[in-house]
Amino acid sequence: MESNTEGEIVIDMGSLYAEMSKLSDKRDARGIRYQLVNLLAFMVMAKLCGEDRPSGMAEWVAHRIDLLTTALQIKRQSAPHHSTYRRILSEVIDVDEFEQVIAGYLSGKRHFGRQVVVAIDGKIMRGTVCDEKSGLHLLAAYLPEEGLVLMEMQVESHENEIPVAPKLLQCIDLRGRVVIGDAIHTQRKVSVQIVAAGGDYIWFAKGNQPQIEEDIRLWFEPDVQMIPGMGCPPKDFETANTINKGHGRIEKRTITVSSQLNDFLDWPYLDQVFKLERTFTSTKTGEVQSHVVYGFTSLPRDQVSPARLLDMIRSYWHIENSLHYRRDVTLLEDRTRFTHKNAAQVMACINNLILGILAKQQRFRFLPSARRFFDAHPLQALALVIRL
Repeated sequence: MESNTEGEIVIDMGSLYAEMSKLSDKRDARGIRYQLVNLLAFMVMAKLCGEDRPSGMAEWVAHRIDLLTTALQIKRQSAPHHSTYRRILSEVIDVDEFEQVIAGYLSGKRHFGRQVVVAIDGKIMRGTVCDEKSGLHLLAAYLPEEGLVLMEMQVESHENEIPVAPKLLQCIDLRGRVVIGDAIHTQRKVSVQIVAAGGDYIWFAKGNQPQIEEDIRLWFEPDVQMIPGMGCPPKDFETANTINKGHGRIEKRTITVSSQLNDFLDWPYLDQVFKLERTFTSTKTGEVQSHVVYGFTSLPRDQVSPARLLDMIRSYWHIENSLHYRRDVTLLEDRTRFTHKNAAQVMACINNLILGILAKQQRFRFLPSARRFFDAHPLQALALVIRL
């Protein structure tokens, strides 16, 4: 915490607080009791310190209002009611503007945004589902190794993720990046868009591209007995594998790649196809489960080894474990009830922000441990908000 010679607090110009102060406030200036940036700072701090619902945030702030108003030098000493937070989330904050502010703040940090892989995946916020309407559906672009959401967009109730993905990727600098998505995003137009923007793609071929899946599957099948006098050129297969032990099982992943289908398959910028085999063996029972998926990529084979390709594909699954799971289980996103979708989406932005802020706090191994620490040291939580 810093102050000048007159005792006034000094806010770093590149801090989260400074960035949030740029947000437009839709309220009538004559009725404003609490500045929007201070309300957002309160919510972010309460989230950092373990509160997930507006009512809990309001109580957390109320119990520390003297400390917070003194630290931020706010003249008004009373704490906002929890309905104030809900109204701010529902009616005041423009979610697109807020998304841009958060993305700009996190991407501006020197230690963020250097990872190559960009995972895209969708999620429905269960706390917004009711009998009359579907829940809020969000599509995120995520850096798995850094724990950073680059951008997140709403999928309208009458559409799926396919038309939203190109809009999402337009907001991201794809130069030198590799985009990975599940099978629904295996689309020709978005493949062209990614490569034209300077990136590459890795796609999975499943039911949405049945002919390509079948062609790749047949190519990796063991060679059949040829008719005498006929032959098949040798295949250019290369293989890499990894073996990991944890969570009561041994997991083996094997990838086999080939470039001999590039001219046969009708897909823009395709450079190699792959077969990914995953085998899970229970260390307790010895039960073995196996799963095989097929896919293809624009990554040049002479620049990306099978081992590197396998590592990239494996990192994609972190979007489920490190983003969606943490938001649902640790930050109680699905158990926080919102009837207004704007409020739910803003809260999702705050959840992404919390994960991004804490991603580089290497002294904490687990997110709950970090939140318990900051709950015991609220001034250190405030420092994360007002300082670089």
